[in-house]
Amino acid sequence: QVQLVESGGGLVQVGGSLTLSCAASGDTPSERAMAWFRQAPGKEREGVAAISQSGLTKMYADSVKGRFTISRDNAKDTVDLQMNSLRLDDTAVYFCAAQTRNRPNLVSWRREDLYTTWGQGTQVTVSA
Repeated sequence: QVQLVESGGGLVQVGGSLTLSCAASGDTPSERAMAWFRQAPGKEREGVAAISQSGLTKMYADSVKGRFTISRDNAKDTVDLQMNSLRLDDTAVYFCAAQTRNRPNLVSWRREDLYTTWGQGTQVTVSA
């Protein structure tokens, strides 16, 4: 079993930047594809970005392409989400999620059922 803890959320103005971090521990987090999801008030949870075990393959939702960057440091067992040019509609609770060990699926990365472990979430609020 792997455990995930997100940090780095907060309040930021439109156009600002924020970096979220997901600290993984437990059963070989470096052998799992990882992703960030978010859930805005009154909306369903949606995929934001995903990254392969090696970090070489990255996937992004169209709404964040060019603004957000996902990265990982397998030596530290962390997955970061660098968010730039933040918009009001980026306001949400952001969740880190891990796929099954050594069974990566980046093609269907938005499917929530691929993720066996979720963090508790961190709030990001973008203000005008």
